Order: sequence, then C-alpha cells, then structure tokens
Amino acid sequence: MSSAGPKTAGLDAVRGIFRTFAQEYKKTPSKIKILDAFAVYALATAALQFIYMRLVGSFPFNAFLAGFLACIGFFVLTVCLRLQLDKQSSDFKDLAPERALADYVLCNCALFLGVWNFIG
Repeated sequence: MSSAGPKTAGLDAVRGIFRTFAQEYKKTPSKIKILDAFAVYALATAALQFIYMRLVGSFPFNAFLAGFLACIGFFVLTVCLRLQLDKQSSDFKDLAPERALADYVLCNCALFLGVWNFIG
C-alpha cells in the first residue's frame, strides 16, 4: 500500500468540507454575508497591525495596543451582531433587529471611547 492513498483521501475529505460549506453559505442572506466580510476585514486589519509591529517595532506601545484591541473588539461585536440577526439562531428569536443594531452601535461607541482614552 502506498502513502499516496491516505493523502488523496484526506484531500478529498477537505474538498468535500469546503464544497459543503460553499453550498450551505450560498443560502445565507446577503446582510449576514456583509457582516461576515466586515468581520474578516477587522481580523485582517488586526493581523496587519501585528505584522507591522513585529517588523517595524512598537515604539508607541499604547497606540499599537489600542489599535489592535479595537480591531479585535470590533470583530467580536460584529460576530455578536451576526448571531443576533441570524434567523436560524434559536437564542435570539424574540430580539428585534433594530434592538440588536442599537446595542451594536452603543457597544461600539463604548469600545472606541475606551480605545481613544487608552491611546494617551
């Protein structure tokens, strides 16, 4: 038995997972997809800040921490909004979308007020 068999079986399994994910994700409403893109953007911004800090340095360390934690906090709040607006979630069926958005905006204001004070 050659070692190519298990490798191709593993690749087929991974392809099957991605194919199933793509098929199920097509059923997702466009508003949720926009929130997903927004969350990915926040994570990518945090990753770029971290890479920049590792390459160039972190002289104003408070500024780096404020920017990095703002991106991570923004990501977490966006994921929470996504969970609240998703119609398939059974935990938030009684929550109005307007209320979820108002909570999201209020929490983001508190987050960025804290970040602004932390920059110093």
